[in-house]
Amino acid sequence: MFDNIIMLLPEIKESIAQTFMMVAISLSAAVLFGTSLGVYVFLTEKGSIRPNAVANRFLNYTINLVRSFPFIILLVVLIPFTRLVAGTTVGPLAASVPLSIAAIPYFARLVEQALKEVPHGTIEAAIALGAPKRYIIKEVLLNEARSGIILALTVTTISFISYSAMAGMVGGGGIGDLAIRYGYYRFQTDVMIFMVLLLVIIVQVVQFIGNLLAKKLDRRHI
Repeated sequence: MFDNIIMLLPEIKESIAQTFMMVAISLSAAVLFGTSLGVYVFLTEKGSIRPNAVANRFLNYTINLVRSFPFIILLVVLIPFTRLVAGTTVGPLAASVPLSIAAIPYFARLVEQALKEVPHGTIEAAIALGAPKRYIIKEVLLNEARSGIILALTVTTISFISYSAMAGMVGGGGIGDLAIRYGYYRFQTDVMIFMVLLLVIIVQVVQFIGNLLAKKLDRRHI
């Protein structure tokens, strides 16, 4: 039963590395751009620090538009852009392009929700003390919401592990690609089951680490 898996060990290791690369690139884009986008959406809301109805409405519509696309369709729609950026539409690097574009608004929305959990009185106190907006954003908003942001990053990581597996359907590489090529096309059920179990283990580990970090950073438990 395990003969196929033992024979495929080199490819399995490569597929794991490809999945980690795709997720790492998309998460880096999410943290770098999604955090800033989420913060700005929060700041421009009515009654916030820097209200701007036009900008807030435009950003919300844009975020909702990108998030409404099923990922498999987004992969296809972004093929010309992917080719322009990565020079190819096949492989983990190419798959990282649509993954990153999908991850930015996804994480931005979660960051916005985490910031909304910050007690409004804490923000008002910082404003009353005359703290500059940069200080309020960094030391009040992001600091108070750090536990929620870690949980948001955990949810995003798990979601995009599954998205990276979906990218294997269109030649993106990774665990999903291996499961489809051998488990589905070649009817090697043991390989399919092994890859699914591997994904389950990875997700469980990510969730455990994320929960642990969030609990340690939660100011309510300090």
